[in-house]
Amino acid sequence: MQHFPIFMAVAGRRIVVSGGGDAALAKLRLLFKTEARLTVFAADPAPEIRAWADQGRLRLVTRAMEPGDATCAVLFYAADEDAAEDARSSAIARADGALVNVVDNLEDSEFITPAIVDRDPVTVAIGTEGAAPVLARAIKADLEERLPASLGPLARIGKGFRKLAEALPFGRARRDFWSDYYFNAGPRAIADGPDAVRPALDDLLARHLARESRPGHVAFVGSGPGDPDLLTLKARKALDTADVVIYDRLVTPEILELARREATMIDVGKEAFGPSTPQATIDALIVEHAQKGAQVVRLKSGDPTVFGRLDEEIEACEAAGVTWHIVPGITAASAAVASIGQSLTRRGRNSSVRFLTGHDMKGFADHDWAVLARPGEVAAIYMGKKAARFVQGRLIMHGADRATPVTVVANASRADQRVLDTTLDALPADLANAGLDGPALTFIGLAPRAAALAMAEIPHDARKEFA
Repeated sequence: MQHFPIFMAVAGRRIVVSGGGDAALAKLRLLFKTEARLTVFAADPAPEIRAWADQGRLRLVTRAMEPGDATCAVLFYAADEDAAEDARSSAIARADGALVNVVDNLEDSEFITPAIVDRDPVTVAIGTEGAAPVLARAIKADLEERLPASLGPLARIGKGFRKLAEALPFGRARRDFWSDYYFNAGPRAIADGPDAVRPALDDLLARHLARESRPGHVAFVGSGPGDPDLLTLKARKALDTADVVIYDRLVTPEILELARREATMIDVGKEAFGPSTPQATIDALIVEHAQKGAQVVRLKSGDPTVFGRLDEEIEACEAAGVTWHIVPGITAASAAVASIGQSLTRRGRNSSVRFLTGHDMKGFADHDWAVLARPGEVAAIYMGKKAARFVQGRLIMHGADRATPVTVVANASRADQRVLDTTLDALPADLANAGLDGPALTFIGLAPRAAALAMAEIPHDARKEFA
């Protein structure tokens, strides 16, 4: 992020524009939405600018900028439509202490003006770092359609009610009240006219003050394999309302970004064959926060019901009398097999598939390797990179064909996804040579389709264009 988005207080402060043509007109139409004091310097201003000056909407000085003209200005726009004059006027403004924007010149600008959706006092700003103004306008058009005109009046009335709403406890109680206002009581009341909104607010506050505090609750949420586009709608809603998010090591930063900024984020990552947070500590954290009344999201990579030690955490909640529910996610095997263009089951080949984990070697050794070694069988092995030679030995010992296809998919669905196409005979050597980083799925009995293997070589962002 090269430009940090902020909302600047400009009411009663100076904003200066140099230029009197189309570029200046475009900026002035936007600046009229503010309560700033506008000054325009232009030797030959457009008729509209003269008319606005006559109406008292701005101060017009019919000459070029001179040193001192931007003194006390908070913002300055160089809109001269001439590179040399833009450079001269912006240098004067900088010397006078104003932040400078040179129209259509990102490199020489100290700030940029985003596309704006105006539902005063609700303002949505859309920026693309100057890289894609067409995209910003498209997003603006979409939001204009989605946000009702009544949103502005509702926000203005709600703003005046904020002090009274402070009678509610800070945190979730207030959020629940305002959510109820903006999405239920407010829109219903404003349909009867603005005068109906304030009585509706008073009634809503009385009901929320009389309401008992919501008890803590735990949502066991699957974050999927890593691509935020594969997160379920229910998972996104859970993250949006969570007070506390307790997350695993493999949950991607892009998904953690979807949690509320005010949420408490707790990393309890576990690393295979490495440092980890004890399960008892995780159980205690979940219970502790829920018993304090928090809405807790226990965020697990993939699907929480697949090799996620879910039962232990549920049992800890039940022993403490904490309520819970499960939000399933896309398990890594589904995302990985999709990336190689295959299916986990196929009529005439295999009617079942086995999910194994290579993390617990003691339990790993107890699988029915004789069945897995039969032709046509398919197995998906989670966390199996370190167990590759063990898997190879067990299967060959039980009669598996050394030419059995094996596919290893690392970082399934993520920007750094990699696919290794090999055989059972070459698996340990090829895996060692590939140097795959991150979590990997090993598929015994599946080879990538040729088209899918070619697609896997396309960068992740470009690949989405084909979706």
